Amino acid sequence: MDALSDYPVDVSVLVPAYNCRAFLDRCLTSLLVQRVSKEIIVVDDGSTDESLALLELYARHHPAIRVISQEHTGAPGSARNRALSRARGRYVFFCDADDYLGPFALEKMLAMADRNGSDIVLGKVVGHGRRAPASMFRANADRVTLQGSTVYNNLNVFKLYRKSMLERHRIRFDESLRVGEDMDFAVHAYCHADVISVVADYDCYHLMDREDGTSVMQEPGSREPIAWLRMVRIPIGRMARHVPPGPLRDHLLLRHFTFDVLAQLGEPFLAADEGDREKIAVEVADLCDEWLTDGVRARLSAADNARLTSLTDPDRLVRLARVQSAPLRRRLTALEWAGDHLQISGSVTLTGFEGAVGLLLKERSQRAERKIPVTRVADLFSASIDVGELATGIWDVFVAVECEGIRRLGRLGADRDRRATRPVPRFTGGVVALPYLTRPYGNLSLDVGGHVVRVPASVRLTHTEWIERRLRIEGQVMVGGRPGAAAVRRLVWRERRTGRERHEEAVSTGSRAFAAETGPLGRGTWDAYLELDMGGPTARFPVKVGEPKSLERPRTWWQGTTRWTTRPYATAVSHRLSTSVRRASFFTLARRAFRRIRF
Repeated sequence: MDALSDYPVDVSVLVPAYNCRAFLDRCLTSLLVQRVSKEIIVVDDGSTDESLALLELYARHHPAIRVISQEHTGAPGSARNRALSRARGRYVFFCDADDYLGPFALEKMLAMADRNGSDIVLGKVVGHGRRAPASMFRANADRVTLQGSTVYNNLNVFKLYRKSMLERHRIRFDESLRVGEDMDFAVHAYCHADVISVVADYDCYHLMDREDGTSVMQEPGSREPIAWLRMVRIPIGRMARHVPPGPLRDHLLLRHFTFDVLAQLGEPFLAADEGDREKIAVEVADLCDEWLTDGVRARLSAADNARLTSLTDPDRLVRLARVQSAPLRRRLTALEWAGDHLQISGSVTLTGFEGAVGLLLKERSQRAERKIPVTRVADLFSASIDVGELATGIWDVFVAVECEGIRRLGRLGADRDRRATRPVPRFTGGVVALPYLTRPYGNLSLDVGGHVVRVPASVRLTHTEWIERRLRIEGQVMVGGRPGAAAVRRLVWRERRTGRERHEEAVSTGSRAFAAETGPLGRGTWDAYLELDMGGPTARFPVKVGEPKSLERPRTWWQGTTRWTTRPYATAVSHRLSTSVRRASFFTLARRAFRRIRF
């Protein structure tokens, strides 16, 4: 652990800048408002658009900003290395000049780092016109490992790094690389990080697309596939020097083959001319000969394995690439219940190709999958989902088309007929199933158990009865318009002022009926809730009073010299069941009686 006194500031924010005058105000403002001890080091790589003049103006008014100017190199790694050599913080954070941070980004990441002694902290990245990594940002994580997570899928440099780790292992950017230098740097840092943490509950880094197309990655040829494949050898080789053969290396190699190597046989392969296609296939084959293991091959997708078997057949590679890039058009035309089965109808077309069609359900948290067969006529299909067979969770609905060994998936629902509206929830087998359309995209998902969608349930009081000092309550439960007594768990009394709770067992006495008994409550005003277990998180619903005649009269009894009075009643506005419990001593009652007689 680094000594705080060894560093003048907590975070050094390092910004390479080149011809980004239009974006600097947004970027620098977002950095200045960060509520941490910081310095901002901006290295201008020979800009010609007055970026340097604006930077110097900011530096004159904000002591936290230091500006360094250098001759144009065209390599982002050069500016970043120069900024890194001047950094004085315990941690460094790399930020591009056309991007920006959320107001609390560094505060949240620094708190995570200090709490866990982190060497690297990943803050959630949000893309605006650009794809952003997402799989590693499902939940906050104090400590993750490379093998037990997907953090290695994120090989950009927009992270918080412990400065002493970078210095100890001489981790720097390869200035010979115009693209891919960030990947090599991130790989090197991951290989030496003892503690990796993730901040996923806040949008930390905003990754922007330049409308003028002037960023390095937007320049023509920046992702030329042959040059890219040759560049990828550098980070793969670096990783292999630090990670011995085995499951961890296979896990990391899988990322490179999926996103960096075999991806070049998709749209980049189609865009290349015939001569370059052969060269691309040769480069991919060479990388496979050197690094592809049985462990990696076993975890590749069917599409990638199909490409591997076709490396000597350019025509088939073209067909596979066309299948992968062909527009997948789908439309939801009907959504309705047939008993306990959800009926889904729609149309699907993979432009230019014929293939086998089905539905695929993916559960978000457990990553489970279920294939649903369809009945198909031309481009129309229909399917039936038995919701009683689904485990609790959020199931996203995809349409799947398999062609040439490639499975194309597309979310269903964003394009839909007017009659394809969300059906009512269905309560069956003690579990509630709630079809819904996601926001903002309108894709179809199925919430089994009531995890994210509010369950439309109602609890109505039908009868109360005093049994000595115990109050018996009877009522009816409906879930989604169906009898719901099978979900009854317990009756909860919550004291309005203090929040104290009293739990009583509740039992079903019929398909929609329940009953519970409550012993004497303490002094206060108590609101009644019925707790239901519908397959997901337990949910509470207020007990509503249907008819005033269903309420018992107040009950009074003595306990020693104290009189207790319990009065069930319906609240004035919402007609919820509440109980008022009051106590008075004999002497208090006597004084009241004396006052009434006297006056």
